[in-house]
Formats: sequence, C-alpha cells, structure tokens
Amino acid sequence: MSNLLAVDIGNTHTVAGVFTHDRLIAQWRIKSDGERPAAELAVIYHNLFNLSAIDAKLFSGAIVASVVPSLDTVYKECMQSLFGGQHQFSSLNVTADSVAGLIEVDLENPAEVGADRLVNGISAYTRCAKNVIIIDFGTAITFDCIAVGCRYLGGLIIPGLSLALDSLTQRAAKLPKVDFSTPPTEFIGRSTVSAMKSGVLHGYGTMIAGLIEQLKAEMHNRDNLTPVVYATGGMASILKPYVAAIDEVLPDLTLEGLQIIYQRLTN
Repeated sequence: MSNLLAVDIGNTHTVAGVFTHDRLIAQWRIKSDGERPAAELAVIYHNLFNLSAIDAKLFSGAIVASVVPSLDTVYKECMQSLFGGQHQFSSLNVTADSVAGLIEVDLENPAEVGADRLVNGISAYTRCAKNVIIIDFGTAITFDCIAVGCRYLGGLIIPGLSLALDSLTQRAAKLPKVDFSTPPTEFIGRSTVSAMKSGVLHGYGTMIAGLIEQLKAEMHNRDNLTPVVYATGGMASILKPYVAAIDEVLPDLTLEGLQIIYQRLTN
C-alpha cells in the first residue's frame, strides 16, 4: 500500500489530504503561516500522520498547489524532511507549465492563474466532461469557467465573506462578529446579529446568483452549451441554500484534483 500527500496552500488556510490509491483517507486544515519554519511544519505533519495511524514510510509521493510564494520553499524543505530518505518518492508542484498538457489556459499570460484554480478546473472537468463553472469560497471567492476540452476561459474574483465581515466589524465599532453556522430565520433582521446574517447571506447569495447567470449566458453564447455549476471551499455549504444555481457542493474538489494531476503526470 502506498500513500499520496496532497497539499493545497491557500492564503489563510492550508488543506492537506492523504490518498491511498484513489481514496481520500484523511485530511486536515492548518493555518498558512509564512513565518513557520520547515522543521516545525514537518513536526506538525508527522504528528498528524501519527494521530491518524498513517505510516510516513508508506508514502510514494506528494503534490503541492500553492498561492503563497513565501511558503513554497518552506514546503519543499518540509517534504524533504518528511520523505527525503525514501526510495522512488516523487514530489510535484502545480504550475501552469506543469499541468499544460492537462488543461489549456486560454489567456495571454497563463502564469497569472492561481495553481488552485487550475487544479479545480481539471478536477471539475474530469468529473463532468462538459462546460463547467467552479466557485471556490475561500479568502477570495473565485469563479472559474472551463469549456469543453478542458479549456480555461477565465473567471471572476470577489472578496470572500470573511474579508467583507472583517472590514465591516473593524470599521463599525458597534457591529459584532457573527457566526454563520446558524442561518437567519427571517429575511428582515430583527436584531443586529440577524440583520448582519441576513444581509451577508442573502446579499452574497443574490450577487453570486446574478454573476452565475451572466457567466452562463456568455459561455452559452460561445458554443450553445449550458455549464454545470460546482461550488467548493469553506463557506460553500453555508451559501448553497441562497444560490439555487449551484448544482452541487464538492468539498474535496481541490484535493481530488491534486490526486488526479499526480496520477496523470507520474503514470
């Protein structure tokens, strides 16, 4: 039995998962801390492996997608510390060049596209093999449009919910931090907290629905094919009830994409 470590380094959090063949057997979410040394990071992963009863000696490879340049070298050193003594171990980093044969980036400068967006595009297209829009609810909310043939057309970027809320509470002294795990019961908020919940969730839901409608129309005009809409990221399941146009929430879309890319590039 051999394992694959898949790591998605985001601006705020890093999500890591372990695959045994095609099956995701464990995953963790840790803070993306650019100040953390590689040796400390290696200890964290070693402990996570132990807690999940995963033998670090049984890994055959690792794949990393990062949008935080300051962590690229840190993770390279971390992988060397964790797996450097193992034979036939391969480590891959996702870049526009490394996945050029798996996705066609229809932009003037393909290097501008974040690694996570390319991974999501490959993962989503592998799943549906049709026009697809992927919405990733992270620090920023990204919309990525993939056409038939796994062609990356471009997309949109808007501030994520956490960014919007942080700005609101920092600039308005009387507004509290709000937990969105419990949805509002009425559209018209009857307290400060319920007003913030309703405003943010319904407001973002309406905005996202409108953006999806316009993206669908433009993609349909290109080839007469209506895209499917997938959502992923930490807030996807919370916002799904407010965006009927989202066809499916796929929490593990990025990790699954990393596993797909590793298998295709190493087999």
